[in-house]
Amino acid sequence: MNALMIKALAFAAVLIIATIAVVSSLDIDILADNVTAITMAGAIAVATITASVAVKYVNQMKTDTASGKLADENWDGIGEYENELPSGWAYSFLAVFLWSMWYGLIGYPVNAYSQIGEYNEEVLAYKEKFEEKHKNIDTETLKEMGESIYLVQCAQCHGTTGDGLSGKAQDFTSRMTKAQVLDVINNGSNQLGYPMGMMPPGMAQGEEAEEIAAYVAGGMKGEQPASFATACASCHGADGQGNNGMSPNLATYDDALMNHVLQNGKKGMIGKMPSFKTLITPVQEKALTVYIQSLSN
Repeated sequence: MNALMIKALAFAAVLIIATIAVVSSLDIDILADNVTAITMAGAIAVATITASVAVKYVNQMKTDTASGKLADENWDGIGEYENELPSGWAYSFLAVFLWSMWYGLIGYPVNAYSQIGEYNEEVLAYKEKFEEKHKNIDTETLKEMGESIYLVQCAQCHGTTGDGLSGKAQDFTSRMTKAQVLDVINNGSNQLGYPMGMMPPGMAQGEEAEEIAAYVAGGMKGEQPASFATACASCHGADGQGNNGMSPNLATYDDALMNHVLQNGKKGMIGKMPSFKTLITPVQEKALTVYIQSLSN
């Protein structure tokens, strides 16, 4: 056994010992489940195979000479031989493929214990406890809770005061701007999953669209344009409040509108707002709704 082989085996041994020491310091039972045992075996195998292969090919480079038929293609006189794929590579690929199929379909503990599964169960249990504790929460406490949620989840895009960062995101201090209303009139909308379905583009045009946009952006105050009744009222209601949740409320951030946005997400100027369906509980959604409604009052 030459000096290079001894050094490689020593290096592999150090890696293996270090790996076992680190795992032991974490108080992990290596043989507790199949996944941990396979992972540890894989770490040891990687260290051993790496050292062995490195020694093999370093020694081989010292003694072997290139042989075989050169391929026709070359670059500046540098070409490659038409040698067959080494059988070891082919067998290794096949073995890894078969192992991956076994691990993905049989070996991974889908229905057995896992730390992720335990964590998910704890989260669900905590959510149930949280919902029960706060099911009769008063409005003022809801608003305080909603402000905390808003500052963590929403303020990055909508600003700490809810002003939408100068038009980069939705401005919660008012319902809609004239430009937003015109964009929906011209291009339609089907983002929020309301029962009425998609609003088609071109429901109003030209001066009529301008009048509707100005009226909605102004808080639906003053004289209602005649075009609003023909283009908007059939879906949004004569008062613009969404026909009891059948379509978006154009006047205020009502509970239905907040629910649809939080459940489905919404495309905006700085990208798509993700769905918060799995990120907040019903009580937290209610709290966030109360707080955002307070911003527009």
